[in-house]
Amino acid sequence: QVQLVESGGGLAQAGGSLRISCAASGRTVNLVDMGWFRQPPGREREFVAQINWPDGTTDTGDSVKGRFTISGDSAKNTASLQMNSLEAEDTAVYYCTLRTREGTGYIRRYWGQGTQVTVSS
Repeated sequence: QVQLVESGGGLAQAGGSLRISCAASGRTVNLVDMGWFRQPPGREREFVAQINWPDGTTDTGDSVKGRFTISGDSAKNTASLQMNSLEAEDTAVYYCTLRTREGTGYIRRYWGQGTQVTVSS
């Protein structure tokens, strides 16, 4: 099992910045990727960004591209999301997520509890 603990988030004004971080513990072997999804009020959960292991390449969702940057450390099993130029539409619960490859080849996804980000306009 893997446990994910998020930190950061909170309230920001439009145009401002916030940083959220995630730390993984437990059976953190054969990591595939680590990143963030978000769920705005009344909407479906959507992809934000991820960092791919072991090469460290990143993928970013179109809605946040150019404003949000993901970084991570595979040795420490951590990932952070720097959010700049925040917009009211970025208001959501942000979920840290991590995928591992098991011995059978099956890829399992884990989720954190979520952290609230609220952007006031």
